[in-house]
Amino acid sequence: MTTITKNKVTDLFLLNKPTNSNFVELRKAGLDYLESNGLPALKEEEYKFTQISKRLEQQITNFKSAQPASLSKELVQKAIFEGFDGDIIVFNNGEFVPTLSIISQQNYSFSLLSDAKPEILGSIAKVENDPFVALNNLAFNDGVFISVPKGKKVEKPIYLLHLNQANQGQVVNQRVLIDVADSAEVTFLENTISLDEESYFSNTVVEVKVAQNSHAHYYRLQNENRQAIVVNNFVTDIHRDATFTSVATQLQGGMLRNNLTMNLLDSGCEGNMYGLYLLNGKTHVDNHTNVDHTKPHADSNELYKGILADSSRGVFNGKIFVRQDAQKTNAFQQNNNILLSEDAIINTKPQLEIWADDVKCSHGCTTGQLDEEALFYLQARGIGKEQARGLLLYAFAGELMEHILYQPFQQYCTNLIQDRLGSKF
Repeated sequence: MTTITKNKVTDLFLLNKPTNSNFVELRKAGLDYLESNGLPALKEEEYKFTQISKRLEQQITNFKSAQPASLSKELVQKAIFEGFDGDIIVFNNGEFVPTLSIISQQNYSFSLLSDAKPEILGSIAKVENDPFVALNNLAFNDGVFISVPKGKKVEKPIYLLHLNQANQGQVVNQRVLIDVADSAEVTFLENTISLDEESYFSNTVVEVKVAQNSHAHYYRLQNENRQAIVVNNFVTDIHRDATFTSVATQLQGGMLRNNLTMNLLDSGCEGNMYGLYLLNGKTHVDNHTNVDHTKPHADSNELYKGILADSSRGVFNGKIFVRQDAQKTNAFQQNNNILLSEDAIINTKPQLEIWADDVKCSHGCTTGQLDEEALFYLQARGIGKEQARGLLLYAFAGELMEHILYQPFQQYCTNLIQDRLGSKF
């Protein structure tokens, strides 16, 4: 039996670690890190507002990987939104399901990680980035590798559909590696759906390499059940003259932690990250972002907005690093929030660390309530209070949807947001 002294929940994961023999070096790195450091303890700075380990100990009773759930073509079809036209990659509790997926490989290639054995696996999302990367290294069974060759444009989006359910186990480990070669272009959509209301823990690592002069878009929707405990580590390396854009829409879950890192590794590259969280009930969402400027003449834009009701809680911690060589950097970061309840809480901390002297960088945050004057103005023109309230909230939130360039998915997310805001949110 493996025991460590950091905390009980780490011991439970190590006791139930898989015995898969693939990815030996990756698993050893994960095991070494966890045995030395453990998962976050209650007082650790990076997780002080989001006590994942405590929640796992309270809710998860079986720390083994969940067995596949029962899926059908009809169930997958329900998750395909109106107007969608593209490929779909289906995951069942973190495992790829070929029989329910549609993979044309038109201008891209697809394989399991165990078949492809790509050298860059684990080189983008490193164990020292976050303890849950180390846990994923140790626990994932297999993952998928998507590669877009040099000069190719994938005309239709690639839809990653995750279907999760605590089935004879409560831990879901998912791994995705994406390699976008020089002068290529691709759009990814991601949606995670809970199949029931039972507790489970989902731990995902996505690594993306965006090579020289390429363009990648990644649009995510999180709308899981109110018992789900989720950690996402999403790490992107962006190279010379390349552009990467992420848009994350977060609507529901139990406790969600999103770690998004963009490494701007050369001149002329651009990284954009946008996020919207609409929280009610007791949903807890924590967005930790890192933007690392390492070379001159690179741009980054970051805007996260939140609307919080009931006893929900949001956390935003955004860091921008500008290294000494990164002169002429242009970096923007903003976090804006509306609280609709006296019991809703937001902890926000935008940060800049700058070692260069010729840069344009700004950051800020706002937290407040609905504008009563604007609400009165709309009501004075015959608009009912609830409708006026919904219009103002959507005006605040809708800006983020404009960054989703694939219109059917933008409309799908917009409809979900409008339904949420149109109710007594």
